[in-house]
Amino acid sequence: MVKKVISLVKKVIFAFLLLYGLNLVTNSLSVIIPINVFTIGTVTFLGVPGLVSLVAMFFMTK
Repeated sequence: MVKKVISLVKKVIFAFLLLYGLNLVTNSLSVIIPINVFTIGTVTFLGVPGLVSLVAMFFMTK
């Protein structure tokens, strides 16, 4: 049980770092994905494809 919790915490931290890194890299392009519970949850459970889908939704709504 403890291993599952630690694994989940690692995934959440990785998702946060992915979103933060994306925002740093794409800041000059005015692409900003907010870091909140929903975006971190999406990237935590879907991984990089979730991040790509968030960027795609950003461009669809812009």
